[in-house]
Order: sequence, then C-alpha cells, then structure tokens
Amino acid sequence: MTQSLPSPERLTALARAVSIAIETISGSQWPTRLAEALGELEATWQESADICADVAWQARAAGKSPLVLLTAEHVTDAGPDPVVQRTYRHLYLTGLRNDFRCRSIETLANQVPLSVLNADPYTWALYAFARLGQSRSDGLEVMERVLSTASDHPKTLHVLLHGVWLGGMLPDRAASLLALVDRLPDHGSNDPVAQFRKASAYRAHGNYRQAHTAINWALELLPPGELAVHADLVRERLLITAAHDLTRLIHNRPDPTP
Repeated sequence: MTQSLPSPERLTALARAVSIAIETISGSQWPTRLAEALGELEATWQESADICADVAWQARAAGKSPLVLLTAEHVTDAGPDPVVQRTYRHLYLTGLRNDFRCRSIETLANQVPLSVLNADPYTWALYAFARLGQSRSDGLEVMERVLSTASDHPKTLHVLLHGVWLGGMLPDRAASLLALVDRLPDHGSNDPVAQFRKASAYRAHGNYRQAHTAINWALELLPPGELAVHADLVRERLLITAAHDLTRLIHNRPDPTP
C-alpha cells in the first residue's frame, strides 16, 4: 500500500526537524535534538529513514558521525519512546553503513527484537545490506522480504542497491541492480546514485556503451559539492573505459607465436 502524501504543515515540521539537526551538527547534541523532534512529530519509519539517511551523511562529512556521538546501546536498548529509539537506531546503523561496517550492522540488528524489526522495514533493509555486502546469498532472501513490505520506499531501495553493489560475489548481481533501479521513481532516471549503480551493472554485463551513457548522466545530475560521490562516479567511469579497452585488446590480440 502506498503511503499517503504528508500535508504541507507536516512537511514544514519535518523540514524544521532537519534544520535543527543541521544547525547543531558541529556540536555533540544533534542526534538527541533530532530524535526528540521526530518523537514529538510521531514520525513514521519512512520519515525517519528519509531524514536520518541524509543527516547522517552530512554529519559524517562534518566529522560528527553518529558513530562518534552514539553507542551500540542506542540500537539495542529499549527506550520509553519507540520513535526516539528508532531514530537512534536509524542514525547509528546508517553510520555503520556509510563506513561499510557490515559485520557490526549484522551483530547489532540480531540483538533487536523481531517485533521491532517487523515494524521497521528500513532496519530490515540495513540488515539486508549487511548480508548482501558480505556477498551472502541469504541476503537476497532478506532483500525480497524487505521489498514485499516497504512499498518501493526510495531510501530503502537505495540501501538494498548499496548492498548489492557492494556484494561483488553475489549471483546475478548486475540483474539485481538493474531490477532495483527500475523500482525507483521514474526508474531512477533523475537520480545520480541510481545511474551510478546502473552503470556498474552495465559494465558487469559488458554493455560498455550503455554504462558510459549512464555514468555520464550521473555526473550531469550530481549536485555541486558532493565531492566524495563525484570521486566514486569518476572512478566508475575509469573502470568502464578500462574494461572496454581491455575487452577490445583481448578480442583483437594476435595468436601467440608457436
């Protein structure tokens, strides 16, 4: 079932919650301020995921990652307010995801009660990321479970895309990447990260011209100032060119001299 669109007043309140976190991001209290604001709004898991994913990334860039300011107990301990506790969980596990710490995510998620996980598909997605990122094939089963409950929530899809992209030894990895991108709004056509993942999938399939088109479009779409992401896109472009050149060299290589 598709979530109904929030009212303008609610959008304003959610934007204010983000502003509170961003304005205090240089200090040590921004996770608490954000958690309290989302708790007052009784934020849904989708709203929490949307906000926590973006703010955690900005905090990491500012040297104030949730991993520095929170502890693992913020994920595993039960607090009096489930929305506040979910915010901490989203922030901390997203911080681990941003640092590719798959085993840590897996360990912590396994300590969260199943009833809590079942009410929070985004945390399930982060657990799937952890399994997928380690090239564990059972991560694909967890991914399918998430897809059946998350209603193609974009931030959740991006977590799954990230995991499949990271899991280099997964079976049918390129096909899974393309299928996930296709589930995004407008099939990811205006999403630079989606186009980046798409380019990676095309490269794996040997479709270098399509890969080249996708990564060039990703570079066009990327907002200014995203230096780390820009470096990833440039690296992918170089990989596509290198794979293309190597393929041509192999196919045109003369027979070795007897």
